[in-house]
Amino acid sequence: MENPKIRKMYLFVEETQADGVKELGKPVRKAAAAVVFKNPYVDQYEDDLSLLYSWSEKLGEVLTKKAVKGLGVEPEEVESYGKAAIVGEKGELEHCAAILHPKLGKPMRANVGGGKAIIPSAKKLGYPGAAIDVPLHFKNAAFVRSHFDALEVRLPDAPRADELVLIVAVTDAGRPFPRIGGLTVDEVEGEDGLR
Repeated sequence: MENPKIRKMYLFVEETQADGVKELGKPVRKAAAAVVFKNPYVDQYEDDLSLLYSWSEKLGEVLTKKAVKGLGVEPEEVESYGKAAIVGEKGELEHCAAILHPKLGKPMRANVGGGKAIIPSAKKLGYPGAAIDVPLHFKNAAFVRSHFDALEVRLPDAPRADELVLIVAVTDAGRPFPRIGGLTVDEVEGEDGLR
């Protein structure tokens, strides 16, 4: 298989106008783009998962562009990012790892105006309608507490037993009304991806 056999693509946009008893002056937006495709390693063990690496690079670029467009901002205005994958029951958790880790970071960073921090991730074996919380944090420094967050993604009909789901998520801000202290966005040095 040269290219992934895609069944569906999704775009989710969440806009928070108020949190608790306070209204926000400017809404906080989160967006996630997801793709559902056939798992090439269904019901078989394979040492070499590099096909999934190359697919993640291609799919990652498309998904990240869709998510950023969903936010309605320029790539440089993206503040947080995260990624996740769900594999159907005829696959392995390692298939999620192969689609998430070796090559997905490069197209994500290229399409959000950089990013020094590690891209947080989640993976699971699931079934149609399974939910996953995509972890999020500030793209240039992982220790910015105001941006520790997640976005729940649930696809009503995926993954089927022989499918994989790849999800990319981005935000235009941190949590509403952050007040737990720690490193702020204004204090970020952005050199080591941590602080």
